[in-house]
Amino acid sequence: MELKVIAQGAEAVIFLNNKEINKSRTEKSYRHPLLDEKIRRTRTKSEAKILQKAHEFGINVPKVIKVDKFDLKIEFIEGDRLSEKLNDYKEEKQTLVMKKVGKQVAKLHKKDIIHGDLTTSNMILREKEVFIIDFGLGFFSSKIEDKAVDLHLIKQALEAKHYQNHEKLFNNFLKGYIWDDSKKVIERLKVVEKRGRYKH
Repeated sequence: MELKVIAQGAEAVIFLNNKEINKSRTEKSYRHPLLDEKIRRTRTKSEAKILQKAHEFGINVPKVIKVDKFDLKIEFIEGDRLSEKLNDYKEEKQTLVMKKVGKQVAKLHKKDIIHGDLTTSNMILREKEVFIIDFGLGFFSSKIEDKAVDLHLIKQALEAKHYQNHEKLFNNFLKGYIWDDSKKVIERLKVVEKRGRYKH
C-alpha cells in the first residue's frame, strides 16, 4: 500500500499507512553527514523514549510501534484536531475539552515531561479523550521554568487561533491543570510573560 504524506515539516516527513504514522526525519545537506546522522538518530530515539514513558504513566499519547534509526512508527490517533475544530464546538464542550487538555498536561509535567510545542495543532479529541501528539521538541526536565514555558505556548496558541474567547479557554485549561507544583508553574508563567513583553 502506498504511504500517504500527511505533513511535511522542517525536520520530518509524516506518512500515514492504515492506522500507523511513520515519522521520518529528513537528511539535512547543510550539516556534516556524520553529525546529521547522529542528530537525526538521537532525536528519533529521544521522541520514542518520551512517548513510551508518557504511555507508561497513563497519559494519552500515541503508542510507539517501532523505532528504526531515523524512522518512528506510532499509532495514528483519529479524531478532531483542536486547532481546526475547537472553535466550532459549543461553549460547554469547549470548556470540558480545555479542562481535559489541562489534566493531560498536568500529568506530563508531574512526570517531568516537557512537550516543547504545546499548541492546539498537537491536540486531538478522540471520542471523549484528549490526546497530545508530536513530541519532536520534547524533553525531560524538572525545572518549573520549562513547565511555565509550555503553559506560555498553549496560552499564545489560544490567543492566536482561538482569540474569540481565549481567556476563558485558558482559564478552563488551568482548572484541569492541577498537580503538586501547578501553583508554582502558574506563578512562573507571569515572569515568563513579562520577559516576553520586554523583548518586543
